[in-house]
Amino acid sequence: MNTPLSRRTALQAAGATVLAAGLSGGLTATAAHAEDSNSISKLVTYPRPATLPTNTSFKVRVRTAPDGDWQTLDIYRPQLEEINATTGSGKVYNTSMVYFDFLGSVELEITYLKGSATKARVRPDALGIAPELLGDTLRFTLDEPRDVVVQINDEIFDCLHVITNGIDPHPPCADDPDVIYFGPGVHTITGNVLTVPSGKTVHLAGGAVLTAQVFFKDVEKAALTGHGMLYAGPGGILCEGSKNIRVQDVIIMNPNGYAGTFGESENVHVKKARSFSSKGNGDGFDVFSSTGIVFDGCFMRNSDDCFAIYAHRWDYYGDTRDITIQNCTLWADVAHPINVGTHGNTDAPEVIENLVIKNLDILDHREPQMGYQGCIALNPGDSNLIKNVRIEDVRIEDFRWGQVIHMRIMYNTKYNTSVGRGIEDVYIKNLSYRGTHANPSLFLGYDAEHAIRNVTFENLVINGQVIADSMKKPSWYYTTDAVQWFYNEHVLNLKFLTTAEVEAEAVAL
Repeated sequence: MNTPLSRRTALQAAGATVLAAGLSGGLTATAAHAEDSNSISKLVTYPRPATLPTNTSFKVRVRTAPDGDWQTLDIYRPQLEEINATTGSGKVYNTSMVYFDFLGSVELEITYLKGSATKARVRPDALGIAPELLGDTLRFTLDEPRDVVVQINDEIFDCLHVITNGIDPHPPCADDPDVIYFGPGVHTITGNVLTVPSGKTVHLAGGAVLTAQVFFKDVEKAALTGHGMLYAGPGGILCEGSKNIRVQDVIIMNPNGYAGTFGESENVHVKKARSFSSKGNGDGFDVFSSTGIVFDGCFMRNSDDCFAIYAHRWDYYGDTRDITIQNCTLWADVAHPINVGTHGNTDAPEVIENLVIKNLDILDHREPQMGYQGCIALNPGDSNLIKNVRIEDVRIEDFRWGQVIHMRIMYNTKYNTSVGRGIEDVYIKNLSYRGTHANPSLFLGYDAEHAIRNVTFENLVINGQVIADSMKKPSWYYTTDAVQWFYNEHVLNLKFLTTAEVEAEAVAL
Protein backbone atom coordinates (compact mmCIF):
# COMPACT_ATOMS: atom_id res chain seq x y z
CA MET A 1 0.00 0.00 0.00
CA ASN A 2 1.34 3.39 -0.93
CA THR A 3 -0.24 5.38 1.90
CA PRO A 4 1.48 5.14 5.32
CA LEU A 5 -1.19 4.08 7.80
CA SER A 6 0.19 6.51 10.37
CA ARG A 7 -1.10 9.32 8.17
CA ARG A 8 -4.72 8.15 8.07
CA THR A 9 -5.94 11.35 9.73
CA ALA A 10 -5.16 13.19 6.52
CA LEU A 11 -8.34 11.67 5.04
CA GLN A 12 -10.97 13.14 7.31
CA ALA A 13 -14.18 15.07 6.77
CA ALA A 14 -15.04 17.46 3.96
CA GLY A 15 -12.62 20.31 3.62
CA ALA A 16 -9.72 18.44 5.19
CA THR A 17 -6.27 18.97 3.70
CA VAL A 18 -4.82 16.04 1.82
CA LEU A 19 -1.48 15.19 3.38
CA ALA A 20 -0.97 11.50 2.79
CA ALA A 21 1.74 10.58 0.33
CA GLY A 22 0.42 8.83 -2.75
CA LEU A 23 -3.16 10.07 -2.27
CA SER A 24 -5.12 12.95 -3.72
CA GLY A 25 -8.64 13.87 -2.71
CA GLY A 26 -11.09 16.51 -3.84
CA LEU A 27 -12.45 17.20 -0.38
CA THR A 28 -14.14 20.55 -0.98
CA ALA A 29 -17.71 19.22 -1.02
CA THR A 30 -20.19 20.55 1.49
CA ALA A 31 -21.04 18.52 4.56
CA ALA A 32 -24.01 16.19 4.42
CA HIS A 33 -27.32 17.47 5.72
CA ALA A 34 -28.94 15.79 8.72
CA GLU A 35 -32.11 16.71 10.55
CA ASP A 36 -32.26 17.42 14.27
CA SER A 37 -31.07 14.37 16.19
CA ASN A 38 -34.21 14.41 18.33
CA SER A 39 -36.50 13.95 15.33
CA ILE A 40 -38.08 10.55 14.74
CA SER A 41 -37.22 10.72 11.04
CA LYS A 42 -33.76 11.64 9.81
CA LEU A 43 -32.26 12.15 6.37
CA VAL A 44 -28.64 12.41 5.25
CA THR A 45 -27.68 13.30 1.68
CA TYR A 46 -24.28 13.57 0.03
CA PRO A 47 -23.04 15.83 -2.77
CA ARG A 48 -21.57 14.26 -5.89
CA PRO A 49 -17.95 15.31 -6.49
CA ALA A 50 -17.90 17.74 -9.39
CA THR A 51 -15.37 15.69 -11.36
CA LEU A 52 -17.68 12.67 -11.60
CA PRO A 53 -20.07 12.53 -14.58
CA THR A 54 -23.80 12.94 -14.11
CA ASN A 55 -26.90 12.11 -16.13
CA THR A 56 -29.68 14.53 -17.02
CA SER A 57 -32.83 12.45 -17.48
CA PHE A 58 -34.18 12.97 -13.96
CA LYS A 59 -34.55 15.51 -11.21
CA VAL A 60 -34.85 13.83 -7.82
CA ARG A 61 -35.92 15.34 -4.51
CA VAL A 62 -36.38 13.64 -1.14
CA ARG A 63 -37.77 14.66 2.22
CA THR A 64 -38.63 13.07 5.52
CA ALA A 65 -42.28 12.03 5.42
CA PRO A 66 -44.76 13.56 5.57
CA ASP A 67 -43.67 17.20 5.47
CA GLY A 68 -39.90 17.64 5.85
CA ASP A 69 -37.90 20.08 3.76
CA TRP A 70 -37.23 18.91 0.22
CA GLN A 71 -33.62 18.23 -0.72
CA THR A 72 -32.43 17.84 -4.31
CA LEU A 73 -30.19 14.81 -4.82
CA ASP A 74 -27.10 14.75 -7.00
CA ILE A 75 -27.25 12.14 -9.73
CA TYR A 76 -24.45 9.70 -10.58
CA ARG A 77 -23.96 8.03 -13.97
CA PRO A 78 -23.45 4.27 -13.93
CA GLN A 79 -22.95 2.64 -17.31
CA LEU A 80 -24.58 -0.54 -18.61
CA GLU A 81 -24.20 -2.73 -21.68
CA GLU A 82 -26.41 -4.50 -24.19
CA ILE A 83 -25.11 -7.18 -26.58
CA ASN A 84 -26.16 -7.11 -30.22
CA ALA A 85 -27.34 -10.64 -30.96
CA THR A 86 -26.40 -10.33 -34.65
CA THR A 87 -22.90 -8.86 -34.44
CA GLY A 88 -21.87 -9.72 -30.89
CA SER A 89 -20.80 -6.13 -30.30
CA GLY A 90 -21.75 -4.34 -27.12
CA LYS A 91 -23.44 -0.96 -26.82
CA VAL A 92 -22.88 1.03 -23.63
CA TYR A 93 -25.71 3.10 -22.17
CA ASN A 94 -25.70 5.77 -19.50
CA THR A 95 -28.16 5.42 -16.64
CA SER A 96 -28.89 7.29 -13.40
CA MET A 97 -28.35 6.61 -9.71
CA VAL A 98 -28.95 8.51 -6.47
CA TYR A 99 -28.22 7.48 -2.91
CA PHE A 100 -28.93 8.72 0.61
CA ASP A 101 -29.40 7.54 4.21
CA PHE A 102 -32.51 7.80 6.34
CA LEU A 103 -34.30 6.76 9.50
CA GLY A 104 -38.08 6.54 9.61
CA SER A 105 -39.90 7.27 6.34
CA VAL A 106 -39.02 9.37 3.32
CA GLU A 107 -40.95 10.63 0.31
CA LEU A 108 -39.31 10.75 -3.11
CA GLU A 109 -40.30 13.10 -5.92
CA ILE A 110 -38.89 12.16 -9.31
CA THR A 111 -39.35 14.26 -12.44
CA TYR A 112 -38.63 12.77 -15.85
CA LEU A 113 -36.92 15.64 -17.63
CA LYS A 114 -37.26 14.09 -21.09
CA GLY A 115 -41.03 14.49 -20.78
CA SER A 116 -44.04 12.49 -21.95
CA ALA A 117 -44.12 10.09 -19.01
CA THR A 118 -47.17 7.89 -19.51
CA LYS A 119 -46.39 5.13 -17.02
CA ALA A 120 -44.09 4.56 -14.05
CA ARG A 121 -42.95 1.42 -12.29
CA VAL A 122 -40.96 0.93 -9.08
CA ARG A 123 -39.18 -2.42 -8.91
CA PRO A 124 -38.92 -5.02 -7.44
CA ASP A 125 -42.63 -5.54 -8.02
CA ALA A 126 -42.80 -7.64 -4.83
CA LEU A 127 -42.41 -4.45 -2.75
CA GLY A 128 -45.86 -3.38 -3.94
CA ILE A 129 -44.88 0.27 -4.44
CA ALA A 130 -47.48 2.02 -6.61
CA PRO A 131 -46.14 5.49 -7.43
CA GLU A 132 -48.42 8.47 -7.91
CA LEU A 133 -47.80 9.84 -11.41
CA LEU A 134 -48.80 13.44 -12.08
CA GLY A 135 -47.66 14.50 -15.53
CA ASP A 136 -43.91 13.88 -15.74
CA THR A 137 -43.47 13.72 -11.94
CA LEU A 138 -44.04 10.75 -9.68
CA ARG A 139 -43.99 10.35 -5.92
CA PHE A 140 -43.75 7.39 -3.57
CA THR A 141 -42.73 6.66 0.01
CA LEU A 142 -40.10 4.36 1.47
CA ASP A 143 -40.73 3.23 5.04
CA GLU A 144 -37.34 1.57 5.39
CA PRO A 145 -34.10 1.53 3.39
CA ARG A 146 -34.61 -0.26 0.08
CA ASP A 147 -32.78 -0.35 -3.25
CA VAL A 148 -35.26 0.19 -6.07
CA VAL A 149 -35.34 0.86 -9.80
CA VAL A 150 -37.70 3.50 -11.21
CA GLN A 151 -38.68 2.91 -14.84
CA ILE A 152 -40.53 5.43 -16.97
CA ASN A 153 -42.36 4.21 -20.08
CA ASP A 154 -40.68 0.78 -19.66
CA GLU A 155 -37.23 2.21 -20.43
CA ILE A 156 -34.56 -0.44 -19.75
CA PHE A 157 -31.43 1.69 -19.55
CA ASP A 158 -32.60 5.27 -19.14
CA CYS A 159 -33.99 4.59 -15.69
CA LEU A 160 -33.23 5.66 -12.11
CA HIS A 161 -31.62 3.47 -9.46
CA VAL A 162 -32.34 4.57 -5.89
CA ILE A 163 -29.83 3.23 -3.34
CA THR A 164 -30.60 3.81 0.34
CA ASN A 165 -28.99 2.99 3.67
CA GLY A 166 -29.94 3.32 7.28
CA ILE A 167 -28.09 5.89 9.35
CA ASP A 168 -25.05 4.34 10.99
CA PRO A 169 -25.24 5.25 14.71
CA HIS A 170 -21.59 4.42 15.33
CA PRO A 171 -19.48 5.06 12.19
CA PRO A 172 -15.73 4.48 12.41
CA CYS A 173 -13.65 7.42 13.56
CA ALA A 174 -11.11 8.98 11.24
CA ASP A 175 -8.45 8.94 13.98
CA ASP A 176 -8.94 5.29 14.91
CA PRO A 177 -5.53 3.57 14.41
CA ASP A 178 -7.29 0.52 12.92
CA VAL A 179 -9.23 2.53 10.32
CA ILE A 180 -8.08 3.68 6.89
CA TYR A 181 -10.54 6.54 6.49
CA PHE A 182 -11.69 8.32 3.34
CA GLY A 183 -13.95 11.35 3.75
CA PRO A 184 -16.16 12.98 1.09
CA GLY A 185 -14.44 13.71 -2.21
CA VAL A 186 -12.41 11.84 -4.82
CA HIS A 187 -9.33 9.87 -3.73
CA THR A 188 -6.67 8.18 -5.83
CA ILE A 189 -4.02 5.66 -4.87
CA THR A 190 -0.65 5.32 -6.57
CA GLY A 191 -0.87 2.11 -8.58
CA ASN A 192 -4.67 2.05 -8.21
CA VAL A 193 -4.59 -0.73 -5.60
CA LEU A 194 -5.18 -0.26 -1.86
CA THR A 195 -3.78 -3.26 0.03
CA VAL A 196 -5.45 -3.82 3.39
CA PRO A 197 -3.45 -5.27 6.32
CA SER A 198 -4.91 -7.72 8.84
CA GLY A 199 -7.08 -6.11 11.48
CA LYS A 200 -7.71 -2.93 9.48
CA THR A 201 -10.98 -1.46 8.21
CA VAL A 202 -11.12 0.65 5.07
CA HIS A 203 -14.00 3.07 5.58
CA LEU A 204 -15.54 5.09 2.74
CA ALA A 205 -17.67 7.78 4.34
CA GLY A 206 -20.79 8.93 2.50
CA GLY A 207 -19.73 11.09 -0.41
CA ALA A 208 -16.29 9.46 -0.65
CA VAL A 209 -15.14 8.11 -4.02
CA LEU A 210 -12.06 5.88 -4.17
CA THR A 211 -10.73 5.22 -7.68
CA ALA A 212 -8.83 2.06 -6.78
CA GLN A 213 -9.19 -1.64 -6.12
CA VAL A 214 -9.37 -2.75 -2.48
CA PHE A 215 -7.10 -5.80 -2.05
CA PHE A 216 -7.25 -8.33 0.80
CA LYS A 217 -4.23 -10.63 0.37
CA ASP A 218 -3.53 -13.38 2.95
CA VAL A 219 -5.05 -11.33 5.77
CA GLU A 220 -7.51 -11.87 8.60
CA LYS A 221 -10.17 -9.79 10.33
CA ALA A 222 -10.18 -6.94 7.84
CA ALA A 223 -13.07 -4.99 6.35
CA LEU A 224 -14.35 -2.54 3.77
CA THR A 225 -17.30 -0.47 4.99
CA GLY A 226 -19.13 2.79 4.49
CA HIS A 227 -21.68 4.55 2.34
CA GLY A 228 -19.12 5.73 -0.21
CA MET A 229 -18.08 4.37 -3.58
CA LEU A 230 -15.38 2.44 -5.40
CA TYR A 231 -15.23 3.94 -8.88
CA ALA A 232 -13.62 2.78 -12.14
CA GLY A 233 -10.73 0.91 -10.55
CA PRO A 234 -9.04 -2.17 -12.08
CA GLY A 235 -11.67 -4.23 -10.23
CA GLY A 236 -13.70 -3.36 -7.17
CA ILE A 237 -12.63 -5.87 -4.50
CA LEU A 238 -10.00 -8.60 -4.69
CA CYS A 239 -9.89 -11.05 -1.79
CA GLU A 240 -7.30 -13.85 -1.95
CA GLY A 241 -6.21 -16.35 0.70
CA SER A 242 -7.97 -14.36 3.40
CA LYS A 243 -10.47 -15.14 6.13
CA ASN A 244 -12.89 -13.37 8.42
CA ILE A 245 -13.40 -10.52 5.95
CA ARG A 246 -16.37 -8.12 6.00
CA VAL A 247 -17.70 -5.89 3.23
CA GLN A 248 -20.70 -3.68 3.94
CA ASP A 249 -22.78 -0.99 2.22
CA VAL A 250 -20.29 0.19 -0.40
CA ILE A 251 -21.24 0.99 -4.01
CA ILE A 252 -18.99 -0.38 -6.78
CA MET A 253 -19.47 1.55 -10.01
CA ASN A 254 -18.01 1.03 -13.49
CA PRO A 255 -15.06 -1.22 -12.54
CA ASN A 256 -12.64 -2.39 -15.21
CA GLY A 257 -13.24 -6.00 -14.24
CA TYR A 258 -15.30 -7.88 -11.67
CA ALA A 259 -17.00 -5.94 -8.90
CA GLY A 260 -15.53 -8.50 -6.50
CA THR A 261 -13.34 -11.61 -6.70
CA PHE A 262 -13.08 -14.02 -3.76
CA GLY A 263 -10.46 -16.76 -4.21
CA GLU A 264 -9.24 -19.36 -1.71
CA SER A 265 -10.89 -17.37 1.07
CA GLU A 266 -12.90 -18.33 4.12
CA ASN A 267 -15.65 -16.75 6.18
CA VAL A 268 -16.37 -13.66 4.10
CA HIS A 269 -19.58 -11.69 4.73
CA VAL A 270 -20.68 -9.20 2.06
CA LYS A 271 -23.74 -7.23 3.16
CA LYS A 272 -25.64 -4.60 1.16
CA ALA A 273 -22.88 -4.11 -1.38
CA ARG A 274 -24.06 -2.72 -4.73
CA SER A 275 -22.50 -2.97 -8.15
CA PHE A 276 -23.00 -1.56 -11.65
CA SER A 277 -20.88 -2.61 -14.64
CA SER A 278 -20.64 -2.27 -18.42
CA LYS A 279 -17.15 -3.47 -19.37
CA GLY A 280 -16.44 -6.87 -20.96
CA ASN A 281 -16.33 -9.64 -18.34
CA GLY A 282 -18.17 -7.22 -16.09
CA ASP A 283 -19.26 -9.80 -13.51
CA GLY A 284 -20.58 -8.80 -10.15
CA PHE A 285 -19.19 -11.08 -7.42
CA ASP A 286 -17.26 -14.24 -8.37
CA VAL A 287 -16.21 -16.98 -5.93
CA PHE A 288 -13.38 -19.47 -6.57
CA SER A 289 -12.30 -22.33 -4.29
CA SER A 290 -13.64 -20.71 -1.13
CA THR A 291 -15.66 -21.67 1.93
CA GLY A 292 -18.23 -19.87 4.04
CA ILE A 293 -19.06 -16.91 1.79
CA VAL A 294 -22.31 -15.00 2.45
CA PHE A 295 -23.82 -12.35 0.18
CA ASP A 296 -26.72 -10.65 1.95
CA GLY A 297 -28.92 -7.80 0.77
CA CYS A 298 -26.88 -6.88 -2.32
CA PHE A 299 -28.18 -4.97 -5.34
CA MET A 300 -26.42 -6.08 -8.54
CA ARG A 301 -26.84 -4.74 -12.07
CA ASN A 302 -24.09 -6.19 -14.20
CA SER A 303 -23.10 -6.71 -17.81
CA ASP A 304 -22.21 -10.35 -17.17
CA ASP A 305 -23.05 -12.79 -14.37
CA CYS A 306 -24.21 -11.02 -11.22
CA PHE A 307 -22.95 -13.95 -9.12
CA ALA A 308 -20.66 -16.72 -10.36
CA ILE A 309 -19.68 -19.64 -8.11
CA TYR A 310 -16.75 -21.74 -9.33
CA ALA A 311 -14.00 -24.04 -8.09
CA HIS A 312 -10.47 -23.87 -9.58
CA ARG A 313 -9.46 -21.18 -12.05
CA TRP A 314 -6.19 -19.32 -12.54
CA ASP A 315 -4.15 -19.69 -9.32
CA TYR A 316 -7.11 -20.70 -7.14
CA TYR A 317 -7.42 -24.37 -6.19
CA GLY A 318 -9.78 -26.41 -4.02
CA ASP A 319 -13.42 -27.14 -3.37
CA THR A 320 -16.07 -24.45 -2.98
CA ARG A 321 -18.63 -24.99 -0.25
CA ASP A 322 -21.07 -23.31 2.13
CA ILE A 323 -22.03 -20.38 -0.10
CA THR A 324 -25.14 -18.28 0.63
CA ILE A 325 -26.80 -15.69 -1.61
CA GLN A 326 -29.80 -14.16 0.14
CA ASN A 327 -32.07 -11.10 0.24
CA CYS A 328 -30.61 -9.76 -3.03
CA THR A 329 -31.97 -7.94 -6.08
CA LEU A 330 -30.36 -8.98 -9.38
CA TRP A 331 -30.43 -7.54 -12.90
CA ALA A 332 -28.21 -9.15 -15.54
CA ASP A 333 -27.98 -7.13 -18.74
CA VAL A 334 -25.68 -9.87 -20.06
CA ALA A 335 -25.49 -13.56 -19.07
CA HIS A 336 -26.87 -14.98 -15.79
CA PRO A 337 -28.08 -13.46 -12.56
CA ILE A 338 -26.56 -16.58 -10.92
CA ASN A 339 -24.18 -19.05 -12.59
CA VAL A 340 -22.61 -22.05 -10.84
CA GLY A 341 -19.99 -24.56 -11.86
CA THR A 342 -18.23 -23.68 -15.12
CA HIS A 343 -14.61 -23.71 -13.92
CA GLY A 344 -12.79 -26.47 -12.04
CA ASN A 345 -9.79 -28.78 -12.04
CA THR A 346 -9.80 -31.69 -14.48
CA ASP A 347 -6.55 -33.11 -13.03
CA ALA A 348 -7.82 -33.11 -9.43
CA PRO A 349 -11.62 -32.93 -9.56
CA GLU A 350 -13.36 -30.60 -7.11
CA VAL A 351 -16.78 -30.25 -5.50
CA ILE A 352 -19.11 -27.26 -5.28
CA GLU A 353 -21.52 -28.05 -2.48
CA ASN A 354 -23.87 -26.70 0.17
CA LEU A 355 -25.27 -23.72 -1.70
CA VAL A 356 -28.18 -21.69 -0.33
CA ILE A 357 -29.98 -19.25 -2.63
CA LYS A 358 -32.99 -17.60 -0.99
CA ASN A 359 -35.28 -14.59 -0.95
CA LEU A 360 -34.23 -13.06 -4.25
CA ASP A 361 -35.89 -10.69 -6.69
CA ILE A 362 -34.57 -11.23 -10.22
CA LEU A 363 -35.54 -8.22 -12.31
CA ASP A 364 -33.99 -9.03 -15.66
CA HIS A 365 -31.93 -11.49 -17.69
CA ARG A 366 -30.85 -11.02 -21.29
CA GLU A 367 -28.68 -13.59 -23.02
CA PRO A 368 -29.02 -14.63 -26.68
CA GLN A 369 -26.79 -17.74 -26.42
CA MET A 370 -28.75 -20.79 -25.33
CA GLY A 371 -25.76 -22.25 -23.48
CA TYR A 372 -25.47 -19.17 -21.28
CA GLN A 373 -29.11 -18.76 -20.32
CA GLY A 374 -30.85 -19.28 -17.01
CA CYS A 375 -31.75 -16.81 -14.28
CA ILE A 376 -30.22 -19.50 -12.10
CA ALA A 377 -27.86 -21.85 -13.94
CA LEU A 378 -26.13 -24.96 -12.57
CA ASN A 379 -23.51 -25.78 -15.21
CA PRO A 380 -20.73 -28.05 -13.93
CA GLY A 381 -17.75 -28.44 -16.27
CA ASP A 382 -14.08 -29.33 -15.72
CA SER A 383 -15.02 -32.47 -13.73
CA ASN A 384 -16.88 -30.42 -11.11
CA LEU A 385 -19.63 -32.04 -9.06
CA ILE A 386 -22.41 -29.75 -7.81
CA LYS A 387 -24.39 -31.13 -4.88
CA ASN A 388 -26.65 -30.10 -2.01
CA VAL A 389 -28.28 -26.95 -3.39
CA ARG A 390 -31.26 -25.25 -1.74
CA ILE A 391 -33.12 -22.56 -3.70
CA GLU A 392 -36.04 -20.94 -1.91
CA ASP A 393 -38.35 -17.92 -2.25
CA VAL A 394 -37.11 -16.61 -5.59
CA ARG A 395 -39.34 -14.18 -7.48
CA ILE A 396 -38.48 -13.78 -11.18
CA GLU A 397 -40.04 -10.87 -13.03
CA ASP A 398 -40.48 -10.96 -16.79
CA PHE A 399 -37.08 -10.67 -18.40
CA ARG A 400 -35.93 -9.88 -21.92
CA TRP A 401 -34.27 -13.08 -23.13
CA GLY A 402 -33.27 -16.36 -21.50
CA GLN A 403 -34.55 -19.18 -19.31
CA VAL A 404 -36.03 -19.32 -15.83
CA ILE A 405 -33.63 -22.06 -14.73
CA HIS A 406 -31.01 -24.12 -16.50
CA MET A 407 -29.21 -27.29 -15.39
CA ARG A 408 -26.65 -28.86 -17.68
CA ILE A 409 -23.65 -31.13 -17.32
CA MET A 410 -21.41 -29.24 -19.66
CA TYR A 411 -18.30 -29.62 -21.74
CA ASN A 412 -17.82 -26.21 -23.28
CA THR A 413 -14.56 -26.48 -25.15
CA LYS A 414 -14.07 -22.71 -24.97
CA TYR A 415 -13.66 -22.95 -21.20
CA ASN A 416 -13.51 -26.62 -20.19
CA THR A 417 -10.98 -29.40 -20.48
CA SER A 418 -13.43 -32.10 -19.37
CA VAL A 419 -17.12 -32.72 -18.82
CA GLY A 420 -18.65 -32.00 -15.42
CA ARG A 421 -19.22 -34.98 -13.14
CA GLY A 422 -22.82 -34.25 -12.25
CA ILE A 423 -25.51 -32.40 -10.31
CA GLU A 424 -27.02 -34.03 -7.22
CA ASP A 425 -29.64 -33.20 -4.60
CA VAL A 426 -31.20 -29.87 -5.57
CA TYR A 427 -34.32 -28.66 -3.74
CA ILE A 428 -36.21 -25.67 -5.16
CA LYS A 429 -39.08 -24.23 -3.12
CA ASN A 430 -41.35 -21.29 -3.90
CA LEU A 431 -39.82 -20.31 -7.23
CA SER A 432 -42.15 -18.07 -9.23
CA TYR A 433 -42.04 -16.50 -12.67
CA ARG A 434 -44.59 -14.25 -14.30
CA GLY A 435 -44.04 -13.23 -17.90
CA THR A 436 -44.00 -14.18 -21.56
CA HIS A 437 -40.37 -13.96 -22.67
CA ALA A 438 -38.86 -17.10 -21.15
CA ASN A 439 -37.41 -19.75 -23.43
CA PRO A 440 -37.95 -23.37 -22.36
CA SER A 441 -35.88 -24.25 -19.31
CA LEU A 442 -33.49 -27.11 -20.02
CA PHE A 443 -32.27 -29.97 -17.79
CA LEU A 444 -29.54 -31.85 -19.63
CA GLY A 445 -27.43 -34.67 -18.29
CA TYR A 446 -24.37 -35.45 -20.41
CA ASP A 447 -24.58 -39.25 -20.37
CA ALA A 448 -25.37 -42.04 -17.92
CA GLU A 449 -22.14 -41.46 -16.02
CA HIS A 450 -22.53 -37.67 -15.92
CA ALA A 451 -26.15 -37.26 -14.89
CA ILE A 452 -28.47 -34.93 -13.00
CA ARG A 453 -29.95 -36.70 -9.97
CA ASN A 454 -32.59 -35.90 -7.36
CA VAL A 455 -34.06 -32.51 -8.28
CA THR A 456 -37.27 -31.53 -6.49
CA PHE A 457 -39.49 -28.51 -7.11
CA GLU A 458 -41.92 -27.59 -4.34
CA ASN A 459 -44.56 -24.99 -5.19
CA LEU A 460 -43.20 -23.95 -8.56
CA VAL A 461 -45.52 -21.18 -9.79
CA ILE A 462 -45.48 -20.10 -13.43
CA ASN A 463 -47.85 -17.27 -14.35
CA GLY A 464 -49.97 -17.99 -11.31
CA GLN A 465 -50.25 -21.75 -11.90
CA VAL A 466 -48.73 -24.29 -9.52
CA ILE A 467 -46.80 -26.86 -11.52
CA ALA A 468 -46.94 -30.35 -9.99
CA ASP A 469 -46.79 -33.95 -11.11
CA SER A 470 -50.35 -34.30 -9.78
CA MET A 471 -51.77 -31.42 -11.85
CA LYS A 472 -54.48 -32.04 -14.41
CA LYS A 473 -52.90 -32.85 -17.77
CA PRO A 474 -53.09 -35.52 -20.49
CA SER A 475 -51.86 -38.81 -19.09
CA TRP A 476 -49.09 -39.03 -21.67
CA TYR A 477 -47.68 -35.57 -20.84
CA TYR A 478 -44.58 -35.03 -18.80
CA THR A 479 -45.05 -32.41 -16.12
CA THR A 480 -42.47 -30.27 -17.89
CA ASP A 481 -44.72 -30.22 -20.98
CA ALA A 482 -47.18 -28.09 -19.01
CA VAL A 483 -44.66 -25.24 -18.94
CA GLN A 484 -42.77 -26.14 -22.12
CA TRP A 485 -39.61 -27.14 -20.30
CA PHE A 486 -37.44 -30.09 -21.32
CA TYR A 487 -35.31 -32.73 -19.63
CA ASN A 488 -33.41 -35.60 -21.24
CA GLU A 489 -32.93 -39.25 -20.31
CA HIS A 490 -29.90 -38.46 -18.13
CA VAL A 491 -32.02 -36.58 -15.57
CA LEU A 492 -33.05 -38.99 -12.81
CA ASN A 493 -35.69 -38.47 -10.13
CA LEU A 494 -37.02 -35.06 -11.17
CA LYS A 495 -40.13 -34.25 -9.09
CA PHE A 496 -42.70 -31.46 -8.99
CA LEU A 497 -44.74 -31.29 -5.76
CA THR A 498 -47.25 -28.99 -4.11
CA THR A 499 -46.54 -27.74 -0.61
CA ALA A 500 -49.57 -29.68 0.63
CA GLU A 501 -48.09 -32.88 -0.77
CA VAL A 502 -44.75 -32.21 0.92
CA GLU A 503 -46.43 -31.51 4.24
CA ALA A 504 -48.60 -34.63 3.97
CA GLU A 505 -45.55 -36.73 3.26
CA ALA A 506 -43.77 -35.26 6.30
CA VAL A 507 -46.73 -36.13 8.54
CA ALA A 508 -46.83 -39.68 7.16
CA LEU A 509 -43.20 -40.16 8.11
